[in-house]
Amino acid sequence: MKQKISLIMAIFLCVMALLFTVSSFAQQTESEYRLQAEDLLKITVYEQPDLDTTARIASTGEIAFPLIGNVKASGLTVNELKLKIEELLKQDYLVNPQVQIFIEGSNAKQVTVMGAVKKPGKYDMYPQRETTVLEAIAMAEGFSPVASINGTKIIRKEKDKEVNIPIKVSDITKRGMKEKDLPLKPGDIVFVPESFF
Repeated sequence: MKQKISLIMAIFLCVMALLFTVSSFAQQTESEYRLQAEDLLKITVYEQPDLDTTARIASTGEIAFPLIGNVKASGLTVNELKLKIEELLKQDYLVNPQVQIFIEGSNAKQVTVMGAVKKPGKYDMYPQRETTVLEAIAMAEGFSPVASINGTKIIRKEKDKEVNIPIKVSDITKRGMKEKDLPLKPGDIVFVPESFF
């Protein structure tokens, strides 16, 4: 009976640790995200309901905000934009403004990097150009020591089926065959298996 309780407690602790790790990763990813054109923001100012605003970042990278006009938002994190708006409101209008910003809709195109890399997760693609397989792996801080690099593949959804595209990394890195470093599409998964040796 004691063994059974110990096993249940061990499983419970493992699940809680996993949930904490996933939650921390999600918070970290969101806090590091840099705003870009077309992102939709909900901005509130504590005890100032007249200033509550829903704003989409324009192609110029700016949002329009009551009292202070156009504010450059593109390229900033949510926290950087929050501090910027608070500072602008403090200059002429409010004593101690407390701003909160939520991303209601993101325009970021993302890929997922999984498996034997140092920092698995979702990563924003380059907005102005294509993002390749090796660039996505570099965003995930590179291969882990146990990676089977030539087993790398792109997992892509096409219509109703899943397509696996193998990538022989050594052809790119050792033989200089840059054409094999394929461009990714939004929603792609780059999977790196572990080596069994």
